[in-house]
Amino acid sequence: MDNGNKMDALIDDTERLGVIGSPSSTSKLALDILGSAVTRKLVGELALLHFTQDATSHYALGQITEIQLRNVWHEDPTMRSLIRQRGRVDAVSERQDTHQGQMVISAVFKKGGARGYEPSILGTVPSTGTPVHIVTDDILNEILHPYKDQIFYLGHVYGSQPKLPLWFKHFDRGPDGAGEAYHLGIFGKTGSGKSVLAKMILLAYSRYPKMALLVIDPQGEFAKDMQSNNTTGQFALPLGDVARKLGKKSFVLTVRNLVLDRWELFEQILFESQFFERLTIPKGENRELACSILTEKLQKAKVTLPRLHTQEAFDRAWAILGDEKNQRVFYRSDSSRARFATALSEADPEVFFKDYWSPVTELFREDRSNARSIEKALSWLLNPDAENRPILVVDLSKEQAQGLFWNDKIQALVIKRLLDGLNQTAEYFFKDGRNLNALVVIDEAHRLAPRELPKEDDAAKGVRGVLIDAARTTRKYGLGWLFISQTLSSLHLEILQQLRIFFFGFGLGLGQEFQSLRQLVGSSGTALDLYQLFRDPHSAFDTSSRQYSFMTIGPVSPLSFSGTPLFFNAFNTVDEFLIANKLKM
Repeated sequence: MDNGNKMDALIDDTERLGVIGSPSSTSKLALDILGSAVTRKLVGELALLHFTQDATSHYALGQITEIQLRNVWHEDPTMRSLIRQRGRVDAVSERQDTHQGQMVISAVFKKGGARGYEPSILGTVPSTGTPVHIVTDDILNEILHPYKDQIFYLGHVYGSQPKLPLWFKHFDRGPDGAGEAYHLGIFGKTGSGKSVLAKMILLAYSRYPKMALLVIDPQGEFAKDMQSNNTTGQFALPLGDVARKLGKKSFVLTVRNLVLDRWELFEQILFESQFFERLTIPKGENRELACSILTEKLQKAKVTLPRLHTQEAFDRAWAILGDEKNQRVFYRSDSSRARFATALSEADPEVFFKDYWSPVTELFREDRSNARSIEKALSWLLNPDAENRPILVVDLSKEQAQGLFWNDKIQALVIKRLLDGLNQTAEYFFKDGRNLNALVVIDEAHRLAPRELPKEDDAAKGVRGVLIDAARTTRKYGLGWLFISQTLSSLHLEILQQLRIFFFGFGLGLGQEFQSLRQLVGSSGTALDLYQLFRDPHSAFDTSSRQYSFMTIGPVSPLSFSGTPLFFNAFNTVDEFLIANKLKM
């Protein structure tokens, strides 16, 4: 049986939902729903129609986005009066009802070519009466058979049974490559399932040996799932175990074993600490000068960053601060210098070393357990000669920083150092004629790259500036970004404009969020109406019946090359996800 006959046989075995009605266009088809199908759920259903174009068989697929009920007799004023008295008129009520649907075509395939089916377009409108059938997994498997090794599943077609085929290509050249990087975004309220979706996407990219994956994890969520013994939560996805099955090494770098490796970071972190606060120097220009002179003198004294934590280095710093020549740099007036000198002489060096010096300098110490500097970690991650490049999760959560000086500003400084290192490496690869082929996952992106920032928060401004520049420039280097955010309206507009693939979960259907969503989707039609039907996953009676619904836009599916939105319900059990993608341990 050839491909066309096999497809026709599969279509004949499926349920017929309706026929093409009028008026229809190449962008939106009207459906006349058959009486046998009016009682079933139709909105969100993936449907298919077979038609002839240029003397060749074509198959168009799309989702039904809306159903309307019309009964012209019930719209007549006289009949309405009668209905008001009787409630219904047996001759016309229900019997004269017509159900009309709207179907948005997302993909068209034509029969022929070396692979059996080739992408095409809807260049004409099929005639009225053309049957429209429900799509099954068998039909999708037949059409996409040549690409079966590239297909990845995150869930089922919205409110339906077939699994929605998606593909996540690596950023290099080759049969499974996109040839360049692209940026992705996942948006939704807390509890909408966006973090779980991001973890599943991370595993989709883990299938590619030459692709490097970096997760910047401000809250430690990805780091927990990377541990083998993680069994908490409804969707406890064993990221580390599955990655190892795919041949990916994984490493979690926490605040406790992350070694900072720049003097500028020491200067900035010391400025934020209470070290100079206790010596009567408040935040401002004088403290900046004090940090700068201390850093400069330590370097001239041949003190290295990894040795800053030692008593010897502290004694040297204490002596530098006690030198009146140095004090004249950051305090010009005699009274201010005298106040500082008094505070310094009355302070207990042992207390300062333990409480204010060590929490800062331990961040630069190399002889900690499993310690690795940022530069070495990035070199290990991005090693172009590695046969299977790894996954690196950088856990920057506060719970990992006990005994160290750590807050949001220090976190921002460290993230900026990571991002700067990535950009420099990507540029080096590009100048050398190579593609970096790496993806960076940024959790809590709305905090790192917001549209508005306090004027005095220089650390956050630095991170935002690097992310905006990276979104603009790193695509050509083969460096892509996956931004995870609770909001659309608060994420910087420049980043939103650079995203190629979007996933929208529950919670963006009201107010300013919906206005931002409308601008991105570029339509106020039935697609957004369908999105607004998403229900809160936590409104379910129990965890097993929760539905995590998403609308996706962009070249993420072989069924969406026309750019129209697709809707799906993400898997809500780990086993279902692993079995669908042949990842079961």
